[in-house]
Amino acid sequence: MSSTSAPLFNWLDHRAAGVLLHPTSFPGPYGIGTLDAHAGRFLEFLSHAGLRYWQVCPLGATGYGNSPYQCFSAFAGNPYLIDPEPLLAAGLLQPSELAKLATLPADRVDFGGVWKLKWPVLLAAAERYQRKPVALPYGDFARFCAAQAHWLDDYAFFLALKDHHAGRPWWEWPAELRNFETATKSPLRRTLASTIFAHQFLQYLFFGQWHQLRARAAKLGIQIVGDVPIFVALDSADVWANPDLFLLDRSTRRPTVVAGVPPDYFSADGQLWGNPLYDWPAHQRTGFSWWRRRMAATFDVCDIVRIDHFRGFESYWAVPAGSPNARHGRWEQGPGLEFFAAMRDAFPQAKIIAEDLGVLTPAVMALREATGLPGMAIYQFAFGGDARNIYLPHNHTQNSVLYPGTHDNDTTRGWFAGTDEKTRDHVRRYLRVAGNEISWDFIRASYSSPCRLAIFALQDLLDLDSSARFNTPGLPDGNWEWRYRPEQLDTLDSKTAPYLRELGQLYGR
Repeated sequence: MSSTSAPLFNWLDHRAAGVLLHPTSFPGPYGIGTLDAHAGRFLEFLSHAGLRYWQVCPLGATGYGNSPYQCFSAFAGNPYLIDPEPLLAAGLLQPSELAKLATLPADRVDFGGVWKLKWPVLLAAAERYQRKPVALPYGDFARFCAAQAHWLDDYAFFLALKDHHAGRPWWEWPAELRNFETATKSPLRRTLASTIFAHQFLQYLFFGQWHQLRARAAKLGIQIVGDVPIFVALDSADVWANPDLFLLDRSTRRPTVVAGVPPDYFSADGQLWGNPLYDWPAHQRTGFSWWRRRMAATFDVCDIVRIDHFRGFESYWAVPAGSPNARHGRWEQGPGLEFFAAMRDAFPQAKIIAEDLGVLTPAVMALREATGLPGMAIYQFAFGGDARNIYLPHNHTQNSVLYPGTHDNDTTRGWFAGTDEKTRDHVRRYLRVAGNEISWDFIRASYSSPCRLAIFALQDLLDLDSSARFNTPGLPDGNWEWRYRPEQLDTLDSKTAPYLRELGQLYGR
């Protein structure tokens, strides 16, 4: 495609604002945010404040480390988000079982406790439903299973096998089970039928409740921004069931190279993510059919898709498997514009955001321009240098999504307190503020920015410090745990929502 050709996508043609909040952060009595009345209350706040977008992290079932960017499936939903109250009303759970969940902390997610207490409760509901199905407001269970069979069957069998092997990763299973083709013929498939059913049923519950919440959002005029990590977890049904789509050793089925990014100013060793890399020629030969199914599944649960690590579609850093860090790798060519052309052909009206953070080469910027996808701008990256910094407001472009900070950043208040005085002075002089209400300084500046879409983390709307940080990349523990309290949202709704609506009117959002 020549530089004068029309971009593939051109959807961000209006000004608006929204909030970044993962559902695990909802309040509630059962140890983790769920798709319950608190979720509906959050949507009402967005509507009252004139905020038309809700951005979430990936919604998948998380594994070790609890990161929504390392899931057991690129298609499945997280059963921990299931609201148990409808199961109680349907007779699938007992009050005493929910009382056990109420002993979990209310101010943060204790993932170990949730796994220990909530998982058995969900499995008990599945077992009772299998023995005696009852009417549930989520449609026909068998029809759901048939419609999602292209991923659901493999996922449910995969998790049943993990359960059978005490949670060990699939490459530590017996040889006949590591191989997907022979595993499907194993007698274990029949032996584990009840467990397979349970995992299918939990997906039915998750998607049933999510679609109800999405319908409520649509009724309020709120669009949901989903998130697709470019890579998938090695210990996932995706890799186990589709080894030919990844760069794996044919005999051991272990990765030959893994994902990461090379050393830069921030990290002398680079970042070693460890995800398996795609065999892009294999995907190209199928017309990217696996990716088309993945995107279709994502658009089934959200209105807009943010694709993480966009630069990896132009070229990606391949690190030899077993390397202690990401220093020694090589750049390999990604699928480039051919991939996005295939997505445009499959989804002509698709709304996609490119997460184009990091070191951007001219080739990456050219790919983003050719796709027409809006990129991202981060206020916390703007200050401390000179006027050429692309994240400073005078360098913003309309076809962009602006964030004071993302889920990977500190809260704005925490960032400002922890940065150096040179940077703080730059902020104060540039924005002409004292800096004593820095969260709101950044929010107001975001409303006035040329960027057509502005997204604020709920922690910044609440003006919270570093104790409310959601994720610290590279830190193995303590991430993804933050939750807000119901009264915090009540205060926002009564005192702050009118001001946010006024800002939206002033700046055309």
